[in-house]
Amino acid sequence: MNEFFKILADETRLRCLVLLATHQELCVCELSHALQLPQSKISRHLSIMRLHKIILQRRVEQWIFYSMNPVLPQWQTQIIQLCVNETKNQLEQDNQRLQDMENRPYCHV
Repeated sequence: MNEFFKILADETRLRCLVLLATHQELCVCELSHALQLPQSKISRHLSIMRLHKIILQRRVEQWIFYSMNPVLPQWQTQIIQLCVNETKNQLEQDNQRLQDMENRPYCHV
């Protein structure tokens, strides 16, 4: 349980989780564009969340898409949803940048 809260305590990981919780799946380039952070930083944070099985990844050709783990315990899902609700302003800004992104990879199945 402590590791889960440590993950949420980092602003970059929290913003990634909130975006992933509100989209079916996103790739590193989309998260990087939305959060205005380098891909290397986003990748590092995604790998931590993957290690703790909070998110999953799948490869489609050269793209790796990330999504929320659908079998998270209910208490974790509820806390993530609370984070989504409490970060509406930041989420709106991140979503707007994501929508404005040109050449987004499209493989959201």
